[in-house]
Amino acid sequence: MPKPPVPAAVAEFLAQPNYATISTLRADGQPVSVPTWYMYENGRILVNMDEGRKRLEYLRHDPRVSLSAMDPEDWITHVSIQGRVVEFVDDPDLTDIDRISAHYTGRPYHQRDRRRVSAWIEIDHWHAWGRLANA
Repeated sequence: MPKPPVPAAVAEFLAQPNYATISTLRADGQPVSVPTWYMYENGRILVNMDEGRKRLEYLRHDPRVSLSAMDPEDWITHVSIQGRVVEFVDDPDLTDIDRISAHYTGRPYHQRDRRRVSAWIEIDHWHAWGRLANA
């Protein structure tokens, strides 16, 4: 699997509001995969979670993560990254979730009464398929 930096075509793809899943590890080692919104900025992946999400607990226990971003028009075209959370940042003003929500929906995030936490993921390896396979 290639290591960063990702080629320009892959970076351009990751910068789009693609469908995505994120996989984390429970304390017992069982993998858990769920849909997620994300943003790609400066070679890293940003995700944001409600402070009560089990995913946040799993990432605090084991920062290793995998994220797959799929083209909404052609899911065969996808980029999968393996990496680790290198920074957790409280999001008290909902700034990060609003940016991510606007990226996907064009609007600020709808739920305003829950605390949020951002996680910055550093990419260790990546893999592309479909029209990006030779990027």
